Amino acid sequence: MWAVGKPHCIMSLSGHTSPVEAVRFGNAEEMVVAGSMSGALKIWDLEAAKIVRTLTGHKSNIRSLDFHPYGDFVASGSLDTNTKLWDIRRKGCIFTYKGHTNCVNCLRFSPDGRWIASAGEDGLVKIWDLTAGKLLTDLKQHTGPVNCLEFHPNEFLLASASSDRTVKFWDLETFQTVSSTDGECGGIRSIFFHPEGMCIYAGSHDVMKVYGWEPSRCFDSLATGWGKVVDISIAQNQLIGATLSQTNVSTFVVDLQRVQPLGGPPSPAFSPPAPVQVPLTSSGRKSFRTERPPTQSTKQASAPKEESQEAVTPTDDDDDAQSMADIKVPEDYKQIFQPKSRIARSPTRNPEPFPAPPDDGDPEREQRKEEPYPEPVQVQHKPAPAIQPKAPVIQPKQPVKQPPREPAPPSDPVKPPPKTPSVIPADRHKPVGLPMEDFLPKQSIPVVSDQQTPPNMSESEAMSSIMKGHDSMVAVMSGRQKNLHIVRALWTGGNTKTAVESAVNMNDQAVIVDLLNVLCAKPGLWNLDVCMIMLPNMKDLLNSKYENYVHVGCNALKLVLKTFGSLIKTNVSAPPNVGVDISREERYRKCKKCYDHFMDVRTVLSGKSQVQGKLGSTFRELQLLMATIE
Repeated sequence: MWAVGKPHCIMSLSGHTSPVEAVRFGNAEEMVVAGSMSGALKIWDLEAAKIVRTLTGHKSNIRSLDFHPYGDFVASGSLDTNTKLWDIRRKGCIFTYKGHTNCVNCLRFSPDGRWIASAGEDGLVKIWDLTAGKLLTDLKQHTGPVNCLEFHPNEFLLASASSDRTVKFWDLETFQTVSSTDGECGGIRSIFFHPEGMCIYAGSHDVMKVYGWEPSRCFDSLATGWGKVVDISIAQNQLIGATLSQTNVSTFVVDLQRVQPLGGPPSPAFSPPAPVQVPLTSSGRKSFRTERPPTQSTKQASAPKEESQEAVTPTDDDDDAQSMADIKVPEDYKQIFQPKSRIARSPTRNPEPFPAPPDDGDPEREQRKEEPYPEPVQVQHKPAPAIQPKAPVIQPKQPVKQPPREPAPPSDPVKPPPKTPSVIPADRHKPVGLPMEDFLPKQSIPVVSDQQTPPNMSESEAMSSIMKGHDSMVAVMSGRQKNLHIVRALWTGGNTKTAVESAVNMNDQAVIVDLLNVLCAKPGLWNLDVCMIMLPNMKDLLNSKYENYVHVGCNALKLVLKTFGSLIKTNVSAPPNVGVDISREERYRKCKKCYDHFMDVRTVLSGKSQVQGKLGSTFRELQLLMATIE
């Protein structure tokens, strides 16, 4: 095992008695499975550096492996034309899926863990239902062996790459072809979807291509010189390709920020004649539900476990005893597989699902520092005499004799408290309109002048008074942190819509602002479902008293209008469809709902167009963008 960028081998796992032909990491990168030419699988625990299971049952070479998205299951495809589903804990084969007439080249679980897609040397792609234990459909349009498969991270979409030099995209609701690439390069050996689902990367001999599917187009093409690439993956905006030649393994790194569609100069030979504004996630397809099911049972409804035919050989324990993990570089091994702080490891496709909101490095904020907010409010912090509330003076009808008293020193007229602005500036350095007494208990120390002395209070009483306010603030911040942890857990599961719905149901604008900052930083995460959920909250942010919240809401609205404006207008104004088109009706319903939300936003903007300063110009810009959907 090697780490990209490090010259030395970190760990060597031994135990197979025949050549290893397939290797696959688990989703949390804590386990690895390897299949050999003899048909045996061995699974290692990387953190404990020991073998977990040896599974036997295939009659020939194992060519493909995949871990279930959640649960202790592994699928294997073999040269014996069979696909097997294994239970790691029970040390046995659950079911064997038979149907291919030649070698099974690739296997992939669907993101929700309910299906297995298998690609064969016979040119077929088969989709199997795990619960029912039966074949759902055959996808037959390839004219050569199918080498690899990938499910779209969000949509009901499957991509298959073949030696016929094409990548085909399949709609998993209708099981029909969405589009197919042109056969303009060699056979496709490996494919990988961008983590946000905006494009797919295809590796062939010495070339990498970037494809889109609605419509079919090639964003970019690179001459990589990596030869016959074996596998590709993405980490931290870098694509890593791996190749092998005899006893050598080579890795190639591509900076995706310099490749279309994420960046770099457009390629005139392969780019579309005009930029397509409709995002890839606005197709109206359903999304995979990637939440883990509430049950922990591994029993299948209609798929009985095989016993007699696929019995486990009695020599597995002996094989496990002979298997070993040889750690070559202990320092690198501990750094990668035994981190000091044990936390839940997220999949590598999304290492930082919730980066910090871009407050400090925001260029707009730096500009606002140079242009101060109009009419700043000064908060006086110098001690002021305590003002007792005065009752209204009522003049008696008859004079009442008062005892003589000393003349009171002339006092300044009582000034009204400074007026708090309707929107609190984001570049403030002091609290605005927040008197300290409001945050202390009633029996706490009052604000006194230089001439007055505070009442006697013991140290324990003072600390108790301070801690009461502190505990309340800690409770508020702890609740917010808990909410963010819940959203992050759903986010890392891969279902953005569920995470967004959970954040909205928390009724915390601070959580909404953090979520919008992430969504604006990654435009590929937006789709019509997310727009329907977030638009009412964006409208509420426009009425917030915090300038930072207002700016976040405006930036999100501008992004949605620029990305989805033409799509919403086209669908809302389209004539009625002839016949029944369920996907089009669903898309129309979503666009109509978004359109109604935008009309509510327009009502709010009409009352804010006269605001001065940067906020006013932002509101006016939004009004101009609103004209694109009217």
